[in-house]
This record gives sequence, structure tokens and C-alpha cells, in this order.
Amino acid sequence: MTGLLSTEVLSHIGRQTDPQREIVTRRDIRKYAVATGSRLQKYLDGDVAPPLFHLHLFWDVVPLDTLSPDGVFTDHLLPKFPLEKAMAGGLDIQYHQPIKPGDWLTATRTLSNIYEKAGRSGALIFYEVMMEIRNDAGELVVSEKTTRILR
Repeated sequence: MTGLLSTEVLSHIGRQTDPQREIVTRRDIRKYAVATGSRLQKYLDGDVAPPLFHLHLFWDVVPLDTLSPDGVFTDHLLPKFPLEKAMAGGLDIQYHQPIKPGDWLTATRTLSNIYEKAGRSGALIFYEVMMEIRNDAGELVVSEKTTRILR
């Protein structure tokens, strides 16, 4: 192992975003269903949100000039890593309840793990971010673990 991960970088494990609350509207569900080519009428009518609808719901709306050259928003949850080229490492989503119009949902993201591995072309850094989405009754609606790889 090359020891790329400093104590300062590792100290960010457990760091959490402030809760972000959003309302789900029938119109947003319908627009998402049409944009993603959904064919099920329950999605097209906006009665229930299709899979992956939650992904965009909590994205910050930011000025274009604050995005990186490849159009990515800077995630302030993350520390400055010694490696910067990012790749998708995995997405594990568990749906605990359907998302319906009128639902007020609150998301909290936690940097849950950072670790290093040796790859064929050198060191790799992995990080995992857990997102929990709950309704106003405090019930878990969606849990999601995103893994990213830096090289």
C-alpha cells in the first residue's frame, strides 16, 4: 500500500450533510417518467415515482460557472483527496416505501468509508457515501450507498 490516505483525510469519515427537505410533486414525477421513457401508467400519471426518481430530488441548483469543466458539482461533504480522477464504483439502492406525490422527504448524506487498494495501474482510493431518505413520520423511504473510485 502506498499510504495515500492521511489522518486528516480519514478524519472526514462520519461527516454528515445537513438534512435537506424536499416535497415530491405529481408534476415532477410525471416529467421524470416521460424523460426516462417510463411505460407504466402509474408513473406517467404521477401516482408513484419510478425507480431512481430520488437521485435528482436533492441535487443543489447551482450556477453553471461553479461546475467543474466536465459539469460536475463540487461535493462539499468530501475532503480534498490526493487522487482526483473519479470513476463510478457502485450504487446500492434499497427502496423501503414507495415515493408518492405530496410526500415531504428529508435526505441526509454521510461519508461512511474511505479506503485504499492497489490496482493494476497503481493506487486507488475508494469512498462510500450513504444517503438516507425519510418521510415526515421518520420512516426510512430509501437508503442508498454510492461508491466512487479515485485514481
